Amino acid sequence: MNNTIVLGADIGGSHITSALVDLNNRSILWNSYQRQRVNSKGTIDEIVTAWLRSIKGSFESGHMGLKRVGIAMPGPFDYDKGISFIKNGDKYEALYGMNVKEMIFERLGIAAEDICMSNDAACFLQGEVFAGAAKGYESAIGITLGTGLGTARYCHGKSEDVNLWCHPFRSSIAEEYLSTRWFVQRYFQLSGIRVTGVKKIADICDIDKHAKTVFEEFAETFAEFLIQFIYIDRPDVIILGGNISQASVLFLTSLNFHLKKSGFDIPVKIAALGEHAAILGAGSLLTG
Repeated sequence: MNNTIVLGADIGGSHITSALVDLNNRSILWNSYQRQRVNSKGTIDEIVTAWLRSIKGSFESGHMGLKRVGIAMPGPFDYDKGISFIKNGDKYEALYGMNVKEMIFERLGIAAEDICMSNDAACFLQGEVFAGAAKGYESAIGITLGTGLGTARYCHGKSEDVNLWCHPFRSSIAEEYLSTRWFVQRYFQLSGIRVTGVKKIADICDIDKHAKTVFEEFAETFAEFLIQFIYIDRPDVIILGGNISQASVLFLTSLNFHLKKSGFDIPVKIAALGEHAAILGAGSLLTG
């Protein structure tokens, strides 16, 4: 093993995944892949211990000498200093105001400069640029569509979170129109039937006119949101991830139609790396 092998970790609300990343081959070393459940409502020690169980497991698989770690972490967070400002979100509240980076490098016995941390949405896009659907592009915007809305931009070799989930949009904020709850609520408004998620609506699109209408409305709404983003960033490509993107066959053609009608002929691609994008993106933070 040499210094082109690093560790990437993706910390979510209920789990952590980690693996060694080969920076030369831009790939995950799958024998090092770890996934651990995390009680995000637990104590500081419970949370950090679960994280380190995964990270140490990945390192042990590679018999690593030099240890460098890149971490994808939800916000709000001071990523340079490593301090958590997460609160009122029903997760990791025990860490509020704590120097998480310091706790990790002390328990791993490595130097502070050998840990890089970044936003999880930014790491998703960074991973797709590093080894996925956005590889070779100079600039990109990334959208994750699911229970929430994630937004990131890539330019000048770096991805960053742009926090547009709370951007004023129509009569509320963007996330209210571009998330699972919108699909569920809108389908109920049209049909009077309650469903548990987007997949349920997608599965009946061929036989249910209300389901089809929901996806048509979503495509138009999503285009309206993207156009505002495109005006600012002028990206070379748009990358879509998250669970809702798995139903892209039901809205992508219409989305492209609305974008082109507004004068934007930009490729829209579905993320290629799935849930592993953030691991690769976090690892790639240590490139160079």
